[in-house]
Amino acid sequence: MKLAKKIIAPFIFQKLDWLLIKSFIGPFILTFFIALFVLVMQFLWKYVDDLVGKGLNTFVLFELIFYASARLVPLALPLAVLLSSIMTFGSLGEHFELTALKASGISVLRMMRPLIVVVCLISVFAFIFSNYLLPFSNLKFQTLLYDIRNQKPTVAIKDGIFYNDIDGFNIRVDKKDPDGNTLHGIILYDHSSGLGSDHVIYAEKGKLIQDEKNMALTFFLENGKQYKDVSTKKKPEDEEHYDLYYTKFKSWEKRFDLSKFKLSRSDDNYFRDLKQMMNLKQLMFEMDTVKAEKTKLELSMEEYSKPYYAFSKFTKDSIQQLNTPSPLFHSFTSINDWLSLLPKGERKTVLEKAMNQSRNMKNYSDILKNQIQFKNNEIIGDLIEIYRKFTLSIACLVLFFIGAPLGSIIRQGGLGWPLAYSIVFFIVYHVTSIIGEKSAEKMALSAFSGMWLSTFVLLPLGIFLTYKAANDSALFSKDKYVQFLNSIIVPSKWRKR
Repeated sequence: MKLAKKIIAPFIFQKLDWLLIKSFIGPFILTFFIALFVLVMQFLWKYVDDLVGKGLNTFVLFELIFYASARLVPLALPLAVLLSSIMTFGSLGEHFELTALKASGISVLRMMRPLIVVVCLISVFAFIFSNYLLPFSNLKFQTLLYDIRNQKPTVAIKDGIFYNDIDGFNIRVDKKDPDGNTLHGIILYDHSSGLGSDHVIYAEKGKLIQDEKNMALTFFLENGKQYKDVSTKKKPEDEEHYDLYYTKFKSWEKRFDLSKFKLSRSDDNYFRDLKQMMNLKQLMFEMDTVKAEKTKLELSMEEYSKPYYAFSKFTKDSIQQLNTPSPLFHSFTSINDWLSLLPKGERKTVLEKAMNQSRNMKNYSDILKNQIQFKNNEIIGDLIEIYRKFTLSIACLVLFFIGAPLGSIIRQGGLGWPLAYSIVFFIVYHVTSIIGEKSAEKMALSAFSGMWLSTFVLLPLGIFLTYKAANDSALFSKDKYVQFLNSIIVPSKWRKR
């Protein structure tokens, strides 16, 4: 019973632990949503050209932002852990609570213990999110963004500019009234017949009515003229001639179908085979399949080359016999000596046949090499996505072990210096992650080394800062560095005694 209490005791939260957890949770939630908001604004700035002018309704726009936000969680979560841990311990140090706790015999590592449990839970959530929710959000986002990019823009007729987004028609207006519907000086070129602009309509005035529900656009034209070329050909053998018909009208109505301007939703299955849309189990299955295909390609090279090499048919006994050739063969030192055994009429044929076989082998091996390289790229892509499922979780832990001791050293809370420090370390984390991933894709590094590069870089730093914080180091003390510089620059005889 006593042994069980000793094992369970370190995991039972006391009042101090709950105080630290409450001090951490508030800044964590705040910084997470602030970071997510900034990243979403960056996303909107990047894709603004694809969204403007498409007539998207509010629901579609919020759906796209929701899925984009889910894709940005892997960036916002580590930053929130880093910044909130710096703020929590920095605030404790700024209000001398950290000093009071140390004076009562509580070490920095003991204070970090409850937050380590919380960050471990956050890391577990990060893995579950990366493995299950992130592939789904990637799939939905990619499908919706593809549909938006391929949607035609809404009808936007401008003064003096030809509008040709409606298939088969070119429209130009001299002037548009402020109401946006009344038009003046309308010219409409109808080339839907495929014979060019054989139907031209001009009107002094008109009105534009767009029915978004039925996806239709109606022109009500007044006081106009129309010119149309009509073929006089009655029989297939007759020569082609056209008559020009000219008519006037006081009112005329033209209706356009705008169904192509409506956002059509694609099937999610079109993008389901992309690696970003797969969970861990699917990636492992795909990688095993690709490895089996690669092995099959490697074996096919051996099977293909057997007919071209006679020695591949030799048995062990026959090879042993060749080890004691007759003295005649010792005198052959070049290909010409071997060709001399053949009749002169057959030497050219033998050489051409050998060249053709060599050329066939080279072409086949080049094709097979490219296919094997493609399979290797697929395997590396699978490994990158597999490691990505775990790197987010470990990054939260590593950045916590940087942020918590850093906050206890600088002893400043709020969003001032903690934000500056967190941005620096997060940039290091993000840049090394990108460099590692790109190096793995180019095969400059292995997939394991590339995806874990940021962890390898930041983990020693986290251990160093934790050690310094546990030993009350004045690592970021301004007075310490000023004193050090003075000892170098100012001569000893000028210093105050």
